[in-house]
Amino acid sequence: MKELKVTPIKNGTVIDHIPPGLALKVLHVLKITETTSSAISVAMNVKSNMGKKDIVKIENKELDKREVNKISLIAPKATINIIRDYEVVKKSRVQLPKEIVGIVKCSNPTCISNSREPVESRFTLVSKDPPHIKCYYCERETEDIAERII
Repeated sequence: MKELKVTPIKNGTVIDHIPPGLALKVLHVLKITETTSSAISVAMNVKSNMGKKDIVKIENKELDKREVNKISLIAPKATINIIRDYEVVKKSRVQLPKEIVGIVKCSNPTCISNSREPVESRFTLVSKDPPHIKCYYCERETEDIAERII
């Protein structure tokens, strides 16, 4: 039986344990497009000991804190593996921040964070699973977080 394997990356990031079907959303919020010069590998609906999952490999890129926070809102159980010289040098599970600043747009069109005022969006975490947040300014709660990531 033939088996197709994704080649390892020399340096970069592997995002593992993404819920099945959400890998493309992760690429979208990270603003990774077909014009990116780095190699990107996406595996969707991969069998694992916990069911199915998606995996994203991004060559020559290490994620910053803001990018990891965006991923945590879509895939709160994801793991981030930093690869250097083909070896995993750091492995960590994403953590939902208690406060989310400048990452999510409020669903209330009249919220001050959506006005022309120079006010950055700010949310507090209401629940982790599933992720549920509340606007600091207008107190509107939001569940469709993935659709509102800036």
